[in-house]
Order: sequence, then C-alpha cells, then structure tokens
Amino acid sequence: MQSGSFPVANSDFKKDPDWTAAVAAYEWIQQIKSSYAASKDFRINQVNYNNDVDITELVKTVKPIF
Repeated sequence: MQSGSFPVANSDFKKDPDWTAAVAAYEWIQQIKSSYAASKDFRINQVNYNNDVDITELVKTVKPIF
C-alpha cells in the first residue's frame, strides 16, 4: 500500500478535478512500478484523492501519451 501527496495544476483541476487527479495518480503509480520492478500481478485496488473521492476506475482508463 502506498500513499502520497503531489501537486496538480490549479487551472486543470478547476476544469476537471477527477481527470486531473487521475492523471497525476497514474503518473505516480508508474513511478512506483518502475522503482520497485513491479511483478505481473501488480494491481490497483483503490485510488482516492482528498481523502474520500474514489477515482480508481478512472485511473485504470488513463493511457500514456508517446
């Protein structure tokens, strides 16, 4: 289990808070996965922001931009 705090752009958050938080969470999760060489059974159980806003399913839909 991991928890953390990280900033997001105020202007983006005001436009679409859930999506902005989901993208930030996705990026953070990718850093965790690469830092710990996550196994194939790595999974996201729950992602919340502001203590009680559940964005788990939204985070699972975020795709990287190349």
